[in-house]
Amino acid sequence: MDETAPSGHEDFDPKLTEERLARLVRLAARAFNRSLQMRLQDEGITFGQWIFLRILWYNDGLSQRELSQRAHLTEPTAHAALTKLEKQGVITRQKMDGNKRTLRIFLTPKGWELRDRLEPMAHDVNLISLKGLEEDEVRVLRKGLMAIITNLKADENAAAEQGIKVPATRSSF
Repeated sequence: MDETAPSGHEDFDPKLTEERLARLVRLAARAFNRSLQMRLQDEGITFGQWIFLRILWYNDGLSQRELSQRAHLTEPTAHAALTKLEKQGVITRQKMDGNKRTLRIFLTPKGWELRDRLEPMAHDVNLISLKGLEEDEVRVLRKGLMAIITNLKADENAAAEQGIKVPATRSSF
């Protein structure tokens, strides 16, 4: 494996070339999240809230359950983030006609206004992350990550068919 730093990455840690791909993906995801969080804090939005806002900007009016499923997060996690967004005046929860139990989550005008300020921040993080990569490298990376996601989802589905569930991350031992 080539242990030289990619062009423009003089602070590259050559020891990372020996790391498992799973750890590198986790470190990259963590770096993405931290970079975006640094930018979001000026708007009073956390990374967890960002996840739900991004979904609502494209699918306004989902239920809390639908939001948590699309975000791949638990309903209690969704509830906490949505409660904070509601207190900030970014969303409202509304009962819909014919269904007294299900609350739908809708963006307020303030929530829609945030989109124009927050989406460019995420775009900037993506551009920064790809610095030094050629278009064909980005295409290969994207294709590889999609294959990994697809393969691991198929593995999870096969396990589920055998009655094996992914354990809760907050389990007590």
